[in-house]
Amino acid sequence: MTDTLYTRLGGYDAIAAVSKSLVGRLQKDSRLEKFWMNRGADGIARELQFLIDYLCSSAGGPIYYKGRDMKRAHIGMQIDQEDWSTMVKHLEATLDEFSVPETERKDVLGFVDTLRDDIIESMPIGMAS
Repeated sequence: MTDTLYTRLGGYDAIAAVSKSLVGRLQKDSRLEKFWMNRGADGIARELQFLIDYLCSSAGGPIYYKGRDMKRAHIGMQIDQEDWSTMVKHLEATLDEFSVPETERKDVLGFVDTLRDDIIESMPIGMAS
């Protein structure tokens, strides 16, 4: 029996640490800071917890994610391909920071890539015909 990605990544504490580091990087990025501006600390903490729960659940962990699907959670944010690419660069740097092994790194990046079409908006809301 193969261990889940959740187990191979080190479980809840490891995924939480990576998530916290990643969100910190995203908040400090000049391109992505717009998504975090004017947000209260409580709201950011809530989103971080949703991210941790989502990643743990998606990686096969015993965590129940009670948030919205990725499309619904990101609609209206006008995230574009450049924003996405910037986020992926930060994710890669975060995985490096935590010395995530190559197999797990590829699995994480592959999973995240499956979310791209649900998160990137090709056209602002109200502009579609």
